[in-house]
Amino acid sequence: MGIQLFDLTGRRALITGSSQGIGFALARGLAAAGAEVVLNGRDAGKLAAAAAQIPGAVTLPFDATDHAAVRTAVDGFEADHGAIDILVNNAGMQHRGPLEDFPAEAFERLLQTNIASVFHVGQAVARHMIGRNRGRIINIASVQTALARPGIAPYTATKGAVGNLTKGMATDWARHGLNCNAIAPGYFVTPLNDALVNDPAFTTWLEKRTPAGRWGQVDELVGACIFLASDAASFVNGHILYVDGGITASL
Repeated sequence: MGIQLFDLTGRRALITGSSQGIGFALARGLAAAGAEVVLNGRDAGKLAAAAAQIPGAVTLPFDATDHAAVRTAVDGFEADHGAIDILVNNAGMQHRGPLEDFPAEAFERLLQTNIASVFHVGQAVARHMIGRNRGRIINIASVQTALARPGIAPYTATKGAVGNLTKGMATDWARHGLNCNAIAPGYFVTPLNDALVNDPAFTTWLEKRTPAGRWGQVDELVGACIFLASDAASFVNGHILYVDGGITASL
């Protein structure tokens, strides 16, 4: 067995929001483990540029917040190309601001992008997985699934919801052979975090607050994703795997 437990050869993975950042890193990592990867986003040009960097990658542009568009895209892909064996729900956004002044429209965008998309894409893909009695769903949560910090209360609410939706997916779908889990990244160097990465005061705080003493690099999330996508995680369900340098373990 050994390394074969983590071999994804012959499996196909759809990763939402995968033209850059964490999604792109996970797609590249899954491909290196043998999977055929399907990149998703709304910008076809950025997707094509990302796919050109991953051998064998294909693209499936759709808006993950649009229920009908998701259904059409997923059903069409399954009919034309075959099974999606692994789904990584990574699409997400951030909006920072004091809660008392937080714009209602920004709150709604966060709800749609960070949590409704997990429902829409998860349901569309799971309907096919259930018929095959197998599948892996990996949702991207956050340290904010468990913790809060000033200025991002609505984001924290959405990531808490991702954690509990993951548990709900496992509770409903494990009996159908699906493994539904989440990865909760700590603070990683990504385009979403540019404002924080470029803030010396925040970086100093983070280095002191995190037992590992540094920012995470996106490639450090790949192993967790391969594990949850592979046979090595055959009896792991409804789990939230924190990859955060120890930040949720310490005061």
